[in-house]
Amino acid sequence: MIQLPPLNTLELVSRLRRQATEHKGNAGKALLIGGAPGMAGALLLAANACLHLGAGWTILEMLDPASAHANAEQAELMIHLASKDAGQLIANTQPDLIAIGPGLGSSELAKDYLRACLLYPRIPLVIDADALNLIAQDKNLLELLQARNRTFHNSSVITPHPGEAARILQLSTQAIQADRIHAINELIKLTNSIVVLKSHHTLVGSSNHPPLVCQQGNPGMGTGGMGDVLTGAIAAIAAQGIEHHLDLWEATGIAVQLHASAADSLVARHIGPIGLTPTEVILEMRNLLNRLI
Repeated sequence: MIQLPPLNTLELVSRLRRQATEHKGNAGKALLIGGAPGMAGALLLAANACLHLGAGWTILEMLDPASAHANAEQAELMIHLASKDAGQLIANTQPDLIAIGPGLGSSELAKDYLRACLLYPRIPLVIDADALNLIAQDKNLLELLQARNRTFHNSSVITPHPGEAARILQLSTQAIQADRIHAINELIKLTNSIVVLKSHHTLVGSSNHPPLVCQQGNPGMGTGGMGDVLTGAIAAIAAQGIEHHLDLWEATGIAVQLHASAADSLVARHIGPIGLTPTEVILEMRNLLNRLI
């Protein structure tokens, strides 16, 4: 197999160092969308990662009415019930970044929100989980993603695991895993997005950047919610990067490597791999981020 160059982005973290006069506006307003009935936890995990990794505002549009209320354990999160007018809500919020997908589901409302996100111009857009499945199922949504990236180059990142990648490319998961380099190159070609192909030794690439391999990570990360944490981490770092001179490619690389390095740090202290939780990884990511700054 071809050996890819390693992902080496943590040296860029120092750009996130804050000056004494900075305020929340300098750290970005991140809008996270998802959390359909029965799947609110996915959006809350992404939001907690976004909050703990430094976004100035973390705003949630929750599709589940039963879960769209203040969270006493994390009162800093601004949780709203997603309205029926997705486009107007996004316009009114004026986010600096949008992340969509964790627990999004496949309802008509979910599709409306994804469509509105793909039509919203310029700002970084992180697409994960159910949002990727919707794009795989609906050619019109794929075409909107392609059109957005033609107009606003390198403004979108997709973060599929092998199963989601297989659906987008209309292949089997086994085919994706058998030749991951080919798979990521095909995903880049099809979507013109920055692509994070998750798995053991995650790959990151774009139309401007040949694929790199994250050499960190361990089997403890193979548990539900780890991908949601990565989505929130990308959102937080990219939102801060707008004022701190990090583009979406650089922010994505930092988040991928920080995520895997935090898991390795915990396992080195015998916190995992068995029983390693996404919440523990969030807190360790924060520790590492602040040490690197």
